[in-house]
Amino acid sequence: MEITPLVWTITLAVTVLFFVYEFFAHVRTPHEPTIGESARWSAFYIGLALLFGVGIGVVSGWGFGGEYFAGYLTEKALSVDNLFVFLIVMTGFAVPKKYQQKVLMIGIIIALVLRGGFIAIGAALIDNFSWIFYIFGALLLFLAYKQAFGGDDHNPADGKFMRLVRRILPITDEFHEDKLTVKLAGKRFATPMLLTIIAIGFIDLVFAVDSIPAIYGLTNEAYIVFTANAFALMGLRQLYFLIGGLLERLVYLAQGLAVILAFIGVKLVFHALHVNELPFVNGGGPPPWGPGIPPWFSLPFIGAAPPLAPLLSLRKTRGDRDKNDRGRVDGEPVIAAPESNHKSQ
Repeated sequence: MEITPLVWTITLAVTVLFFVYEFFAHVRTPHEPTIGESARWSAFYIGLALLFGVGIGVVSGWGFGGEYFAGYLTEKALSVDNLFVFLIVMTGFAVPKKYQQKVLMIGIIIALVLRGGFIAIGAALIDNFSWIFYIFGALLLFLAYKQAFGGDDHNPADGKFMRLVRRILPITDEFHEDKLTVKLAGKRFATPMLLTIIAIGFIDLVFAVDSIPAIYGLTNEAYIVFTANAFALMGLRQLYFLIGGLLERLVYLAQGLAVILAFIGVKLVFHALHVNELPFVNGGGPPPWGPGIPPWFSLPFIGAAPPLAPLLSLRKTRGDRDKNDRGRVDGEPVIAAPESNHKSQ
């Protein structure tokens, strides 16, 4: 896939323009978006991402198109997990809803910048060190285990990193509108707004370690990696307000992500081992798609996890709620719904 410097320049410029428009059109004036506004813009950005994928398929071939769609679905699923942690952070710092848009916008921009850096580093490592696939594969398998069985529900607002920040910075007890710092009695103080953004920036760094190896397990094309990440982050702010009430009910989201990460981890290991002979293909010869798991299997497999995990989660929480309601009517003890084990580093 040949991407000229001009195409890269146009892509980066358009991405920046989208975020500039988002800020001036929606975030500059503090307000809580309505469900209708969030739904319309979420649909717009998802539609734009799908249209871009079709464009890649038409221009560069559907092999690259399939890689883009698999990468986009993976990054979108990881972004929803990111939203869950954002919700925990903003609840921990008690950020007023009308200011949450600004926090989300800054957090998303930080995420894109960090991922851009990791994409460049990942591309250089892949070009020069083929053994990096072993490292990426092992990392993803470890992260999949943590997602599925970690059960880490601590509040990042009270983590060791944020306690260190509180010791370093003088901080006010209250928000001062959406200001990051404020001058009181001649002394400059950080506000809880700045603390929230620092916490989200740190979380973005941790999530970048997950997302970049994951998508490099699906494609070696840096352009696809970047655009899939950019489109996954676009519209994330609106999605937060659209499904905010459902996030805590997605009890199986971590397990769904674990399946995706484990699958890509295995795929990377197979690629590193150059597994290119299968007993049921061509009489034991090399498969026509080359070494590793074929693209036509990866996309449907990854595409099934994002919708299946929420459906099973909502079914589970609905069943628990019905059981609780029957318990109240029958005078039985109420059984609490299970807590989510979303990762919140």
